[in-house]
Amino acid sequence: MAAPEFLSTRQAAQRLGVSLGTVQNMVESGVLDAWKTSGGHRRIPIGSVETLLARRQNLPNAHDAGSRLDILIAEDDPTVQLLYQMTMNDWDLPLDLRIVDNGFAGLVQVGQRAPDVMIADLLMPGMDGFEMIRHLRANPDLAKMDIIVVSCLEREAILARGLPPGVTIFSKPIPFHEIKGFLLGRLAARLRPT
Repeated sequence: MAAPEFLSTRQAAQRLGVSLGTVQNMVESGVLDAWKTSGGHRRIPIGSVETLLARRQNLPNAHDAGSRLDILIAEDDPTVQLLYQMTMNDWDLPLDLRIVDNGFAGLVQVGQRAPDVMIADLLMPGMDGFEMIRHLRANPDLAKMDIIVVSCLEREAILARGLPPGVTIFSKPIPFHEIKGFLLGRLAARLRPT
């Protein structure tokens, strides 16, 4: 029996060690090639998965500043800040991590150096995450910056209060597996030939 040429989303997720949602994000962002069957199921060429695995093995040296992802986290809870820091440091990925405790401090940090990815809570003292994200998305120079929201608010409540388009929303507890997959996808995209 010949080896399959294509994988289902579930098979690709198992092979990559990420969640189904992460594989879907990778497909939508172009990190993985895919097509849909007439029944609407994604089929991912095994070669695309193997290429991503090979890229992951060849991630840039963690000390090469030009290849690192700059991550800015806006979170007011010191315990959650420490959890982000300890967990993300354990990933041994080329990440530069900055943490602020409110939206205004987040805007100041972005003004000093725009991150590749912002991870934001929404309920913070002073300027909350909603207002901060609206300011960021109003600036066309920051259009390429990824924004991830991690909040205890229900998705419907978040959408009712209004967030600009193009923001990824996750619920607490922090889905570190999803965030890691998202960042791996961004790192792999940097290595993709243009």
